[in-house]
Amino acid sequence: MADMASAGSSPSLDMSAGTPGGTRPAPWQRAATGANLLAPGGHLGVTIFEEMTTLALSTGAINLGQGFPDEDGPAEIKAAARSAIATGVNQYAPGKGVPALREAITSHQQRFYGLEPDPDTEVLVTTGATEAIAATLLAFIQPGDEVLTFEPFYDSYGAIIGMAGGRHVTAPLLAPDFLPDLNVLEESFSSRTRIVLLNNPHNPTGAVFPEPVLARIVELAEKYDAMIVSDEVYEHLTFGLAHLPITSLPGAAERTITISSAGKTFSFTGWKIGWLTGPEHLVAAVRTVKQFLTYSSGTPFQGAIALGLALPDEFYTGIAATLRQKRDILAEGLRAAGFGVYNPSGTYFINVDTAPLGIHDSVDLARRLPGLIGVAAIPVPVFCHPAGAERTRSLLRFAFCKKTDVLEQAAERLATLKDRL
Repeated sequence: MADMASAGSSPSLDMSAGTPGGTRPAPWQRAATGANLLAPGGHLGVTIFEEMTTLALSTGAINLGQGFPDEDGPAEIKAAARSAIATGVNQYAPGKGVPALREAITSHQQRFYGLEPDPDTEVLVTTGATEAIAATLLAFIQPGDEVLTFEPFYDSYGAIIGMAGGRHVTAPLLAPDFLPDLNVLEESFSSRTRIVLLNNPHNPTGAVFPEPVLARIVELAEKYDAMIVSDEVYEHLTFGLAHLPITSLPGAAERTITISSAGKTFSFTGWKIGWLTGPEHLVAAVRTVKQFLTYSSGTPFQGAIALGLALPDEFYTGIAATLRQKRDILAEGLRAAGFGVYNPSGTYFINVDTAPLGIHDSVDLARRLPGLIGVAAIPVPVFCHPAGAERTRSLLRFAFCKKTDVLEQAAERLATLKDRL
């Protein structure tokens, strides 16, 4: 799988470089391997996102590969950040986050889910959700511990697990709904399972896990004495289904760290304001690691996000409704292209099957699409280990978190695909 995510012109690197006696890979090499960036021959590649972005730029293609919005979020949040900068809120924030934001996170959790984490001891502000995940895994994983994720998986999970010295174990998500087979899920657990790393709503499949799936995960985590780390950054971006935090289920709260961020909800991905909540002793352990990564970040942005978390319900229902309309515009174009379309229940992403077009190698098609019709996408196999890559080899992921007119143009281009193949 590593060669799928790597660029062919990458430099060759010695896998033993930087390690005493050349006997073990260095942490950066474990990270690269975990993210499918290091081929067996030692070639270090760029990420598939960089490769597709480069192709999109060189061909003038519409880039529906990487999942970031192409328009800003609410004006009042931007105004609050500008005001904070202008009035001198520009120095280090407290390591666990400014009080106003921690209190806003608690109020948000109570308002939407009936949860009440203590803002002083059970809430930690982080540099985006990515740091929250990294600090949590680095806090609790020892070499050889197993971390279970669902597959396909967000690529940073594999990188951080590798960096921490953990063993990455996966459980498959199966089309068309991309939910796990509950009868076989336990086969992915073992006595070495230290953490179940859940992503719900799920990137890259767009699945939203229902209560029976979450309840089974909790049951198995209890049985094998594993922590649950739940990445819920798309919590407000669901379509017709309400998001259910796994920590709200019986037996989950005492073993669960819940992670979210401002980037996806408010369309400020570049601000990198995230947070996590959980039991005091777990949050304290993560904070110990986090303070030696970034210590703190984004001071003027933290108060602005606190304001955002207090926006009325209409804002939250509105962003989901708007995104659903965008999903439907792109889905229509994808169906016209001849793909098998899997309508997502949440997130920024829609997945398609290329097999109805007689194409079974989505990596190859992804590299051809920008020049062929002027649209870029990401092949799903790059989010998998080798067996999972084979299972998903005909799947492509498209992002619909773009302006409506951009998606309409992309849909028109996609509709010409069958005639251009």
